[in-house]
Amino acid sequence: MHPQWRRALKEQKDLLIEIENQVASLEITPEYRKVLAAYSRPLDDIKVVIFGQDPYPTTGVAQGYAFAINKNSSKIPPTLRNIFKELQDDVGDSVIAPGNLTRWSDQGVFLLNRILTTTPGRSLAHEKIGWQEFTDATAKVLGDRGVVALLWGNKTNDLKKYFDEGLILTAPHPSPLSAYRGFFGSKPFSAINSLLIAQGKKPVVW
Repeated sequence: MHPQWRRALKEQKDLLIEIENQVASLEITPEYRKVLAAYSRPLDDIKVVIFGQDPYPTTGVAQGYAFAINKNSSKIPPTLRNIFKELQDDVGDSVIAPGNLTRWSDQGVFLLNRILTTTPGRSLAHEKIGWQEFTDATAKVLGDRGVVALLWGNKTNDLKKYFDEGLILTAPHPSPLSAYRGFFGSKPFSAINSLLIAQGKKPVVW
């Protein structure tokens, strides 16, 4: 974790140790050293947070940034493919290859899942080990800083309380199971940039 994040979340240290003890002997995804990868970016740089549900369950795909994939992945997951489709329809940008989303995080977009680990082959396997408490604390830190929040899926709805009402965007999760229930056509990328411009901040080059 970046020192700014360590200071901001210092009260969560014991919780992290408890979670670590629960997963230390398990096979998990993303791999252990990448679980907190999103927190390696300076807190001061963050202007947008996109919350997802939990990591891709396929071994070697998740990278510790919500929705991002390993640059060596031979196949784009359906959820990320749907995100790229909406991106194209919304702002007309071409698909980001190979899908690691570094361009977004380099511009202050914090990509975080509600639950940071899972068991390979099983979604939501770690739903009850404490990650939500940790990401609650993260959301509060970001909300207190006036960060724009994009909440995708029902698992993220309870984070609304941490953010200014005028800075919250919501939509169904982009997975194939729910994308046609309102994710497609939600135009989140242009909406985020409109909010950033209203704050006097530089828009994201998606």
